[in-house]
Amino acid sequence: MSEAVNAYVAENEVRLLDELLALLRIPSISTLPEHKGDVLQAAEFVAQSLRNAGMEHVEIIPTDRHPLIYADWLHAPGKPTVLCYGHYDVQPPDPLEHWLSPPFEPQIRDGNIYARGACDDKGQMYMHVKAVEALQAVHGKLPLNLRFIIEGEEEIGGASIAKFVAANPAKLKADVGLVSDTALYADGIPTLCVGLRGLVYMEVEAAGPARDLHSGLYGGAAPNAVYGLIELLAKAKDANGTLLISGIYDDVDEPAQAELDSWRSLPFSEREFLEKEVGAAELVGEPGRSTLEKVWSRPTLEVHGIAGGFAGAGAKTVIPAKATAKVSMRLVPRQDPQKVVALFRRWVADHSPRGIRTEVRVLSGGPAVVVNPDHPAIRVAARCFADTLGRSTVFIRSGGSIPIVGDFAQHLGIPTVLMGFGLPDDGLHSPNEKYRLQNYYTGIKTIAHFFEQYGEGH
Repeated sequence: MSEAVNAYVAENEVRLLDELLALLRIPSISTLPEHKGDVLQAAEFVAQSLRNAGMEHVEIIPTDRHPLIYADWLHAPGKPTVLCYGHYDVQPPDPLEHWLSPPFEPQIRDGNIYARGACDDKGQMYMHVKAVEALQAVHGKLPLNLRFIIEGEEEIGGASIAKFVAANPAKLKADVGLVSDTALYADGIPTLCVGLRGLVYMEVEAAGPARDLHSGLYGGAAPNAVYGLIELLAKAKDANGTLLISGIYDDVDEPAQAELDSWRSLPFSEREFLEKEVGAAELVGEPGRSTLEKVWSRPTLEVHGIAGGFAGAGAKTVIPAKATAKVSMRLVPRQDPQKVVALFRRWVADHSPRGIRTEVRVLSGGPAVVVNPDHPAIRVAARCFADTLGRSTVFIRSGGSIPIVGDFAQHLGIPTVLMGFGLPDDGLHSPNEKYRLQNYYTGIKTIAHFFEQYGEGH
């Protein structure tokens, strides 16, 4: 590893932290219209940070919703080009009463940064910027060519960046992508993610009577939209969690035996997973499957929320006319999102309760992705990760979805190195989200090391 880079990071730790804390104070909540100005402020902050780090051609690119940020440095002829991706938008912080400190007033406690976006993804995205800064400061140049594309809509589906990538393959031309929006398998274990589940996010609307009705005058005869929607969704799985949507498992492959053996060798405890991460009475899901199989290699259906009828204080005896559910399905390799949507639409039509009219609206969708661990960039990343943390790198899948990885593969023809430094208990999307402070510094050094080594190998 570059001792000069390590020394630079050590000498500038206070400033590097202060800059990240300033970014975390901006409530860039992409899903809430009232925070549109905050999202733009975060974009401007990141763009200026890229300029300060020595990146060139920095642009804030308007979209239909929130801006993209582009930058490049292309002065290493004969060297590979890495396309760095991240996002500066964050999830809403609700429920606020569960936060121990305000979500946009970052605090350091027990060696962790507590704030919304600390890990997902401001802290991790900012490591890329600071790695560039460190290399420029130490060497006066970069060891390879770099492009950045950073978005402000990842938490709401990433529609704008998907369009941009599809329309601009020349502008984004690269040999490999780099994303730090994943986690270490466990504290101190260098981890590269080589598989992500896909995602289809939908709204299912149920309509019953023409208007809300008095439950005394019409109860027992009029269809109830809320109850009908619940009845419909309850048919999607059996009591064991197996999906009952016809054809949903047709394109699902079993993981290779070598991959299953590798997962079994990981230091995983179902009891600790249940107690420390899930916090429920027991784990559920398909029988005969390990927990890692369930979350890494099996399709799922989840209901995220149901709205309809009366939910205020006190009583109001109505039969609701409409109800809407937010529903997502996680997909695995070979499952086509469009085919899955078609299967789900047909299933909804066939199983809608009597008197209930249903509509399925697709909000976003993307396929699962598997990356070849033998790609030269993946091998270099694994070696650099091992150098930094002092033990062999493990290869895992993730149950989550990062749509940009599929976009890079489809439109740019490049694989993506998924090199994240979060921890399993960092509380992404939850109250008290955190990011290990030391992992922030370690990430900067590891990414700089990766840039050096990948550039040197060409």
